[in-house]
Amino acid sequence: MSEKDDFNPISSVRRELPDPDRVAIHEAGRFLSIELRPEPGTAPVRWTRGSMVLLKPGQWLRWQINYWISHDCYRLDTLNLAYRPGAAAAAFAGAPARFLDERTQLR
Repeated sequence: MSEKDDFNPISSVRRELPDPDRVAIHEAGRFLSIELRPEPGTAPVRWTRGSMVLLKPGQWLRWQINYWISHDCYRLDTLNLAYRPGAAAAAFAGAPARFLDERTQLR
């Protein structure tokens, strides 16, 4: 959202896999290994953390992270990712098995 747009939110929903530069996804045996990478070139700088998450079949995660991009532009990303073949939107009903909350004070 942007201050120049009166902070009206802009959202998008996609059914494809996220950008591999942002989210690395690999099957590891019975688990799905997910490595989440913050958007480069944004503030605040996120220090490397133990970011690999393992999901079992049928589980899903929600990852939220916020950014300050310029003097009047802020961004909140929410990634909902399910590990289940043929997962529908109903897969995200209820509480996630993993919730990574990386929202922080921006200024």
